[in-house]
This record gives sequence, C-alpha cells and structure tokens, in this order.
Amino acid sequence: MKTVLILGASRGIGFEFARQYAADGWRVLATARDDEGCAKLQAVGAETFKLDVAKPASVSGLSWRLDGEKIDVALYVAGVMDRASPQTPPTQQVFDDLMHANVLGAMQALPQVAPWVADADGTFAFVSSRMASLALTDSGRAALYKVSKAALNMVVRTAPSDFPNVTWLALSPGWVQTDMGGDAAPLTVQDSVTQMRATLEAASGAKQRAAVQGQFLNYDGTTLPW
Repeated sequence: MKTVLILGASRGIGFEFARQYAADGWRVLATARDDEGCAKLQAVGAETFKLDVAKPASVSGLSWRLDGEKIDVALYVAGVMDRASPQTPPTQQVFDDLMHANVLGAMQALPQVAPWVADADGTFAFVSSRMASLALTDSGRAALYKVSKAALNMVVRTAPSDFPNVTWLALSPGWVQTDMGGDAAPLTVQDSVTQMRATLEAASGAKQRAAVQGQFLNYDGTTLPW
C-alpha cells in the first residue's frame, strides 16, 4: 500500500487530496490544526495528527512523528493570504502568520519529511500559486502573498541538491472555487485535485525525475515560468 502525507489537510484542497487518496486505497497521513479538523479527516479514512504550519513550535516535532515511515507522495498544502489592499502595510501578526505558513513552515518541514520520501524514492510537492511566478505580471494583487509564494518556489527549486533521490515540484492548483478563489473560479476543488494527482503520477518515479526535477507545474501538467 502506498502512503501519502498531506500537510495542511483541514479543508479545501488539502482535504480533497486526503479524501481522494483514501478512496483509492492509499494510506493517508494528514495534518489538521485542531481536533475538529482531525475528526473530519478520520471520517474519510485518514490517520491524523495535529500540526499548525503557522506556528514554528508545532512543526518542530514532525521528523519524530514520521520516524520509520516510507512516504511515496508528500504534499505541503498550507497557505495564508492577506486580503488587505497592497497599499496597506500588514500588521506584524498578519506578516508573521503569512510568512510562517507560506514559507518558513515549508522550510521547517522540508528536511524533516524529505528523508522518509527519499526512502520510498518518492515525490514532494508544494502547492503554490500562479501569482508566485515573478515572470507572470498579470496580477499586482496581494503583494505579500505573491512574494511569499515566490520564495516558496525558490525553496523547491534548490531542494534537489540536498535530497537528490526525491522528485521536487512546485504545483499550482489553478484558480479554484475555494474561500480564496471564490465562486467565480472556473475549477472546482475536486477537478483541480483530480488533475493535480494525474500530474503527480506522471511526474513520479526515478525515470521521470530528470525531466521534471525542481519544476513549477500547473495543475494540468504544463510548465509554468519561475
């Protein structure tokens, strides 16, 4: 049985990953911020533990929790967006929460999770955003979010030198009908996750690694510019 680890599975895209993988017979390890989130995940068949990527102390014990695991696919699906106008300076709390969830939590999790992914010759994907591409200038909205996700992409891009036996990807879910994307978004959460899973499957394994290593992929498998 294959194992997937989903960091940030309380709701939305992360929860849908957990639901789909469990329905397809995978062993699902998933994190939630609270007991309510854990109970929701357990109801669809996931093994859960509490973790909040916005809080450094919460992430610090992750390696201990995963000791001895072999993880075929690891997903970092956590993120926070500041909805204030780009002209409005963020409060210190907003800045700290956003940077810890979008970048520093990922940097904390990466070296703690990667050894167990390497043992399975697996894939570690970080859900990012088209807004994270500095080559795409069609959106000036939410500057702090855009820069933080771009920083996350750079973390993914440089990770292969430290863990060459892991396939590393940044993965955009597209414009999705979540609380961030809104009802006008063209993709449902289910459709986005289904297509991202197909993209992950096509990119996984040692044979595919050289072609996709450290890339920024759209949900449908097309390559996005950094």
